[in-house]
Amino acid sequence: MRPIPVRVDGPLAPYAASFEKTLVEQGYKASHCQLRLMAQLSRWLGRHGLTGAQLTPDLAEAFIAERRRDTPSHHISVRRLQPLAAHLVNLGVLPTWGTSPKSSPVEELLARYSRYLLEERGFPQANLRHYVGVARSFLASLPDDGRPHLEELGVAQVNAFVLAESRRSKPGPAKSMTTRLRTLLRYLYVEGLVPEALAGAVPSVAHWHLASLPKALEPGQVARLLASCDRRRGVGRRDFAIITVLWRLGLRAGEVAGLVLDDIDWVTGQVVIKGKGGREDKLPLPVDVGEAVVAWLQRGRPRSGCREVFVRVRAPMGPLSAGSVSAVVRHACQRAGVPVCGAHKLRHTAASELLRAGGSLAEVGQVLRHQLSATTSVYAKVDRRALATVVRPWPGEPR
Repeated sequence: MRPIPVRVDGPLAPYAASFEKTLVEQGYKASHCQLRLMAQLSRWLGRHGLTGAQLTPDLAEAFIAERRRDTPSHHISVRRLQPLAAHLVNLGVLPTWGTSPKSSPVEELLARYSRYLLEERGFPQANLRHYVGVARSFLASLPDDGRPHLEELGVAQVNAFVLAESRRSKPGPAKSMTTRLRTLLRYLYVEGLVPEALAGAVPSVAHWHLASLPKALEPGQVARLLASCDRRRGVGRRDFAIITVLWRLGLRAGEVAGLVLDDIDWVTGQVVIKGKGGREDKLPLPVDVGEAVVAWLQRGRPRSGCREVFVRVRAPMGPLSAGSVSAVVRHACQRAGVPVCGAHKLRHTAASELLRAGGSLAEVGQVLRHQLSATTSVYAKVDRRALATVVRPWPGEPR
C-alpha cells in the first residue's frame, strides 16, 4: 500500500490507513482532502481529551464552528465529515451517526417507538422511517405546550388527522397512512399512554382494488426519454440502460436496483430477476437491452467492489436504491419535456404495448411475472379491441 499522503496523529490515527483505502475504493478523487480533515479533527479531539469513540454530531458541530472562526474563508460543514463518520460506524468505533435530535418528550417517545418496531415487532429498517414519519405527523397535529397530551386523546382527534391527511394524498398512500397510524395507536395503548384503545377508531380509506386505469406513456414518449440520455457520458449510458431495462423487461424499480452482475448469463442470453417474496424468474435478454447494458458496463461503470449492475458514478461509489432508479426516470422526463413519472409507469407501458401488439392478458401476466391472474386483469381495461367484442349497446340505442 502506498504511503498515506497526510500524517494523522491523535485518537483517530489507528483508522487513517483503512479510511484512505475506503476512500479510494469508493472513488474519491481527492482522498487527501478527507484525510487532512481527519487529521485536523483528530488533533482537536486530542486537545480536548476525547477519543474517537466519543465523537458525536454535536462535537462535530463544535469542531466545525471552531474551524470557521479560525479560517472564515473556508466554507465547511458537518456534511464533509459524513464519509469519516460512516467509516467509523462500519469499524464499530461509533454505534451510529446522525443528526442529534433536540431532546423533547415527543422525540423521546418516537425513539422508544422506533425501538419497539425494530426489536419487538421485527420491522425492517427500510420500513421504519415511514411508520415513524406518520407517528411524528400525528403527534405534531395534537395540542402542544412542550409535551403531547396523550391522556386526553380521543376519537375526534384521530378522525380529524385522518381526514386532513387523506385530502392531501392519493388513496393508496392514504390507506398506508391509516395502517401506520393504527400501529402507533396500539403501541400507545399497550404502553398505557392513552386511556382507551383507539386503533379500531381509525376510519378506512375507500380504495377499490384494481379500480384505477393503468397509465402508460404515449407512443413516442419512451423514445424521447431514451434520446434525452447523453450517451457520450457514463451517467448517460447508465440512465439509457436503466430506462431500456425498465421498459423492455417490465421490471420494478427495486428489481432493477437489485440486479447483480452474476444475474446475467451472456452465453444463454438470460437474466435472473429477483422479485417479490424471494421469487426468482429467468427472462430472455433482448438484443437492445443487452447492448445498452454492455455499453454501460464497458464504457461507463466506474470500478467498484460491489456486484450490483447499476451504481453511482460519483463518490461514494455504491449501488443505486429503488428510489434512485425512479429518480433516473423522473429526471429523464424533465429533460425530454414529458409529464414527470416514476419507474412503474414504464412497467405499465411495457404491458400496454404488448396488448397493442396483439398479445393476450396471459402473456402480459407472464412478462410482468404476476402470481395471480386477477392482478393482470386490470390491463383488460386498456385492451380496447377485446373490450369492443363484449360491449353491449346502451338500452334504447339502435343495434
